[in-house]
Amino acid sequence: MTSSNGYVVKRHLKTLRIASFAAWLLTLILLYVSSLLPLFDSSPDVVLQRTTLRERLAYPLLRWDAFHFVHIAQEGYVYEHEWAFLHGIAAAMKYPARLLRILGLTETTTGSFSTSDLLLSGALLSCLCGSTTTLYRLTLHHFGSPSVAYLAALLSLLPSSPVTLRFSVYNEPFFTYLSYKGMLSCATQDLVAATVFFTGAASLRSNGFMLSGFIVWKSIVEPILAGKRLSIHQISLVGVSTGLIFGPFALHQYSAYKAFCLHDSQDFPWCSATLPSVYGYVQAKYWNIGFLRYWSLAQLPNILLAAPILLSVLSFSYVHFRSCIVPALLRHPVISTSPPTILLRAISKPGESVFLTNSITPHVIYAFVMCCILLFAAHTQIALRLAASMPTTYWAAAWLMVDYPRLGKWWVIWSVVWGTISVVLFSVFLPPA
Repeated sequence: MTSSNGYVVKRHLKTLRIASFAAWLLTLILLYVSSLLPLFDSSPDVVLQRTTLRERLAYPLLRWDAFHFVHIAQEGYVYEHEWAFLHGIAAAMKYPARLLRILGLTETTTGSFSTSDLLLSGALLSCLCGSTTTLYRLTLHHFGSPSVAYLAALLSLLPSSPVTLRFSVYNEPFFTYLSYKGMLSCATQDLVAATVFFTGAASLRSNGFMLSGFIVWKSIVEPILAGKRLSIHQISLVGVSTGLIFGPFALHQYSAYKAFCLHDSQDFPWCSATLPSVYGYVQAKYWNIGFLRYWSLAQLPNILLAAPILLSVLSFSYVHFRSCIVPALLRHPVISTSPPTILLRAISKPGESVFLTNSITPHVIYAFVMCCILLFAAHTQIALRLAASMPTTYWAAAWLMVDYPRLGKWWVIWSVVWGTISVVLFSVFLPPA
């Protein structure tokens, strides 16, 4: 990196930190102002009486899944449906609360933490999980352009769910932060750090184990594409890393199996399955999760709400597959007699657009798979929350801004308008959540 580029990068990072704080502050103000409006669901009033400053500060954060997260942090897994949530979010509330208790800053001094203690400590930690500068560095690594990195990072300040990414005690701020850090570590060949970050992310969301694909790609797929031989040592290290990343989900399933199936499994049909999974069972039973189950006329508005995110990412993925991956596969040694290194030469200059670079292929594959899952086998509107954890979301937005300015302008307008509306909806306890 030249000295002039180094100066530009430092200036960009400084501006991004200021802009991140401004976006955080604006979201905070809107959240607390809109919390003065009447609630659609009065459940928070039952739990928090708002008689103390702590309860008033915590009040706007107690919405939707936060009820489940707080109860798990206080009592552990008591009810069957709570096993849909991994233990990482409870840790994100309890451990900061323990530190604050040591400092004498919590409402309770002994025993279980109060609801306000957990919400505020978790929110405090989530505020520290800013991912904008990490996205900048990751984008700069892959595209080599400070301008593209700056644009993508600026667009990331317009998430489709600002509250769940910046304040609320949800998985999103922690999962996004750890995912980005792991992706950057993986890109820079620090696979030990990548494993640690990805394992942390996998303790928060069940689909976090898919992040191991970045390590598999970096350590196995890329060397194979370059015509290199893999050693047993390399394969073993990848196996260990993948096992560690899959560990939180496997441990969650095993804990549930011990709790439900070792004594009297007759009341729990999932115990007798070939691969017992409490997660899949409760998701299907309580949230009606399954292939095409969400595709109904009643859910059409929720699907349409997520359409801008899904369409932009899927369009970007299609262009990448068509311009980068397909030409490369057609020249693969399995199909032709060309030497293995021809593959990398074939995709080194896939097109004129700066966004068509082969180095982001694992990100595109990951985003494409996630979008398909969200569209066909999930509550599709949660794409509004999960989109921020995929760098491809903002690379696709930047691609629209540069290559299709009119569409890019509409993407920005939609992000600003919907992001603002979503903060108000969250605050007054209205869907989508």
